[in-house]
Amino acid sequence: MNWLKRPSTTGGIIYLIVVALLLVGLGVVAIGDWRSGVTLMSVSFGLAFAARAVLPDERAGMLRVRRRLYDLTAMAVCGGTMLVLTFLIRDRR
Repeated sequence: MNWLKRPSTTGGIIYLIVVALLLVGLGVVAIGDWRSGVTLMSVSFGLAFAARAVLPDERAGMLRVRRRLYDLTAMAVCGGTMLVLTFLIRDRR
């Protein structure tokens, strides 16, 4: 298993945590509690945003896709939109 190795940067480790949280959030949505699942996914985008904001480019690893401003804007829009939707959509009960 030479292809499976530990990330070499802090950002790479945080990226894997973010992906794990996103997958757990999707699982929660699939089970039926969509509001909690989407909130968890929004929190994972917030974690990625915070990490990308404070880590230098050399340590950002897989969190670094493009320039810092573009990355931060994309994560803020995704996470913020998901969080706003959880508050705006009413329950059917």
